[in-house]
Amino acid sequence: MTIAFLNGEFMPLSEAKISPMDRGFLFGDGIYEVIPTYHGKAVGMTGHLSRMRDGLAAISITNPYSAQQWQQNLDGLIDANASYLPSGNIGVYFHISRGTDTKRYHAYPQNITPTVFGFAFEIAPAQPLEAANVKPFKVALEEDKRWQRCHIKSTSLLGNVMHFQAGVDSGVQETILHNSDGIITEASSCNVFMVKDNAIFTPPLDNQLLPGITRQIALEAFKRVGLAVEEKWFTKEDLFNADEVWLTSSSKEIAPVIEVDGKTIGTGEVGQMWEKAIKAYHNYKFEA
Repeated sequence: MTIAFLNGEFMPLSEAKISPMDRGFLFGDGIYEVIPTYHGKAVGMTGHLSRMRDGLAAISITNPYSAQQWQQNLDGLIDANASYLPSGNIGVYFHISRGTDTKRYHAYPQNITPTVFGFAFEIAPAQPLEAANVKPFKVALEEDKRWQRCHIKSTSLLGNVMHFQAGVDSGVQETILHNSDGIITEASSCNVFMVKDNAIFTPPLDNQLLPGITRQIALEAFKRVGLAVEEKWFTKEDLFNADEVWLTSSSKEIAPVIEVDGKTIGTGEVGQMWEKAIKAYHNYKFEA
């Protein structure tokens, strides 16, 4: 049994208990982050903590820890779980809810203490550097039916879950989403990139998509090695006609996509630009 973190204490995961009156349970009233680590080194820690801070502020929850304390909590979870997760590829999940109140009432209660929960789990190894060794994705395509504050990494994930399940039901690994105008926004649990004529594109940040930390790291990594990259909206038709399509997330890093909604992308093989992109990402990911 792995070791969890709950409200300042480390304990076996089976012993971590949270009240059913916690607003995270009743309303999904909280924020979460998933931070990938490889052999004790976190990827994008500064970005994850900044997004956590911004998300908490957006829903008026006081950040319970400083950046240094969050780092200590993460390090503590990694150390405590090293023997349970010997691969060294460890994801750390932090969940901060508004806390436990004495009644169920929609308005934010005053003077309650946030609930902080964390646990560690094994993640996939880092993506390989060669196209021949990577497992590409096939994905579905759906209109986004979630709420329109997707930039907040809220624990209210039912909409995301339903979209992801649609992909599972179709026998693919993800679902890319578009808005009512046919503009690509993101995927149910990833950001989306496409390549056309050796240029890389990804949707610009607004309320329709999450500011992914892997997305942020990837953009900087691409720019550092001179890859042409632009934050620009593109349509479903653009996506179908792309030379390459990628998904980015903390657990998937940069995942190549070879099929969208039954339509082959490019040649149907992992592209050469992906190899350049993943090498740039690996060279920079621990510096971010």
